[in-house]
Amino acid sequence: MRLNSQIYLNEPQGKLKNMLPQINPTYFAIAIVVVILLATSVRILKEYERAVIFRLGRLTGTRGPGLVFMIPFWIERMQRVSLRLIVNDVTPQDVITKDNVSVSVNAVLNFRIIEADKAVIEVEDFGFAISQIAQTTLRSVLGRAELDDLLSEREKLNQDLENIVKKHCEPWGIEVLAMEIKDVDLPVEMQRAMAQQAEAERERRAKVIHAEGEFESAQVLTDAADILSKTPTAVQLRFLQALVEVSAEKNSTIVFPIPIDLLSPFLEQIKKEE
Repeated sequence: MRLNSQIYLNEPQGKLKNMLPQINPTYFAIAIVVVILLATSVRILKEYERAVIFRLGRLTGTRGPGLVFMIPFWIERMQRVSLRLIVNDVTPQDVITKDNVSVSVNAVLNFRIIEADKAVIEVEDFGFAISQIAQTTLRSVLGRAELDDLLSEREKLNQDLENIVKKHCEPWGIEVLAMEIKDVDLPVEMQRAMAQQAEAERERRAKVIHAEGEFESAQVLTDAADILSKTPTAVQLRFLQALVEVSAEKNSTIVFPIPIDLLSPFLEQIKKEE
């Protein structure tokens, strides 16, 4: 009875083995080889990407964009490089200006790769290298400038920063498009001092403008007095014009000035009689 039960139990397993498809080891090995061949020999690069190809460790050139074929089985290896514009925010730097003022300055650096093979071979990590050069250049250039130049001559300082960083990055196949100062943070005490200075400058300008106005007014009055002194009739006309202006305001009191010249004959007669 035990033998019969074992026979009955083994019969379904044998049927299942016969029902499963038999895989040829040769075909299986070929399929694995084909998968590895495709995985190691075909790459697809986007329009803004380039592939730097190394064959057994030696540089063979750049390829792409589009479909890129390589020698399979890792004989050729590639490194992707993006040619798009990169905007790098330079870390804020504590700078002491030429006139011994401590400020915190940060900048923005724009660059892109124009020669992918140099960017991979000449420098290990071009992004980190450019960031360090930008920070060092920012401290050295602004340290030679005074605070007033830092606030008013930014275009000139930006041009100096760009030229220095560009000079360092050209051997790496990297084009620096711009480097500009972004923010200048002043200490609170310096901000107060600059506010007082600006207020004093505004007051000085106001006083100068007021004095210039008084000077011009005095010159005009002097010229008018010279003209009126040459023609006494003009003085009388000016008096009449003044009466017209006073009467237009509906005043009850009118002050009429009398020239001394009109009273001079009477004064002379009184002196003679005495």
